[in-house]
Amino acid sequence: MGKVYVFDHPLIQHKVSLMRDKNTGTKDFRQLLEEISMLMVYEVTRDLPTEEVEIETPICTTKAKMLAGKKIGIVPILRAGLGMVDAVATLIPAARVGHIGLYRDPETLQPVEYYCKLPADSEQRELLVLDPMLATGGSASAAINFLKQRGCQHIRLVNLIAAPEGVARIQKDHPDVNIYVACMDEKLNDHGYIVPGLGDAGDRLFGTK
Repeated sequence: MGKVYVFDHPLIQHKVSLMRDKNTGTKDFRQLLEEISMLMVYEVTRDLPTEEVEIETPICTTKAKMLAGKKIGIVPILRAGLGMVDAVATLIPAARVGHIGLYRDPETLQPVEYYCKLPADSEQRELLVLDPMLATGGSASAAINFLKQRGCQHIRLVNLIAAPEGVARIQKDHPDVNIYVACMDEKLNDHGYIVPGLGDAGDRLFGTK
């Protein structure tokens, strides 16, 4: 069974609280999402392998550790996942970026695919699937399915806020995938939105209410 990591760092919790506030505007919402994503990726990548290399400092030659060449891929789920990409790319500039476009049918709550473009070598990469909200889990599960159908095996799901129902769905459908979240919220409401949540992340991110 995949593990669920909930980050309780004070900086992350503080910034999430600011994002929840309905009075937080688009500019600040976007900046907070990027800042939280950067803090989360620091932890998500904690177990990346390193190797010892020899470098020359201004003082002497020494042995030091660098990443051991594990290739990283960033796969945001459109459109809200785009708000998390720059943070990851800033910390891991060699990462390649793919995109998966899904929307949730308002009647059935089921995901519908409209776009999927991945790096040519995505099956060789450790993929970070990014989406601020893990609600029913349908979209994330479908996105992971698309990746697996293309031969990808090393997948991590990174969300800002999750509902227990979404986590349960991912663990049922993809028990090999670890989930990383900043906050585990209470539940879903009758419309499939996370409670207390922060509303529609895509609308708040791009100002399309």
